[in-house]
Amino acid sequence: MTRRSIRQYSEREVSEALLNRLLTEASRTQTMGNLQLYSVIVTRNDEMKQRLAPAHFNQSMVTQAPVVLTICADFHRTTRWCEERKALPGYDNFLSFQNAAIDALLYTQTLCNLMDEEGLGYCYLGTTVYQPQQIIDILQLPRLVMPVATLTVGWPAEEPPLSDRLPAESFVHCETYKDYSRADIDTYYNNKENLEENRHFCEINHKETLAQIFTDIRYTKKDNEAISAGLMEALRHQGFMD
Repeated sequence: MTRRSIRQYSEREVSEALLNRLLTEASRTQTMGNLQLYSVIVTRNDEMKQRLAPAHFNQSMVTQAPVVLTICADFHRTTRWCEERKALPGYDNFLSFQNAAIDALLYTQTLCNLMDEEGLGYCYLGTTVYQPQQIIDILQLPRLVMPVATLTVGWPAEEPPLSDRLPAESFVHCETYKDYSRADIDTYYNNKENLEENRHFCEINHKETLAQIFTDIRYTKKDNEAISAGLMEALRHQGFMD
């Protein structure tokens, strides 16, 4: 109930010993078949951060954070293990990507929880899947390795307010999915729509509703389709659509 995204970091170092301990502890999370279908690329070098920044729309925390973690869905390591042990792998398909992506995201969330406990700050970058080929090239990811999440990590230099959340009754369904009436939508989104910052956001963008901010500005149909095409091409390039 106190978790928040941190985008401003102090100059205090995140020690290698601490980070390695947390990366190890996070590996106790759930994993399909006990295969641990993920890999983590740790970026500390300033030049490498500068190279990664454009893939994340040059968000300032990519270059300012002491550490950038790129978490990848990884069936390459498991495939190599099979090849070296007289086993015939069949993981060059979309199901295998889905399984590895789930593993990687479960690992990411567990790592976030552990960093919270240590007092570290982090920000999850959804931009990882927007221009994945850039990240693949920069980090030299081999076949059957796909970036799915990025965390900027450091000691917090800010304490931003908690962001709003929908009430539990808006997303918890008993026994079967219950569709939403107009009254339900009015009830569940009333608080979000009437927050001062969101009303101001609509005003400065000349939009009638907050929903239009998302459909017309933040996540447009045109952008979604273009990014989807790039994502599918990157998956083919990495061997998950053979």
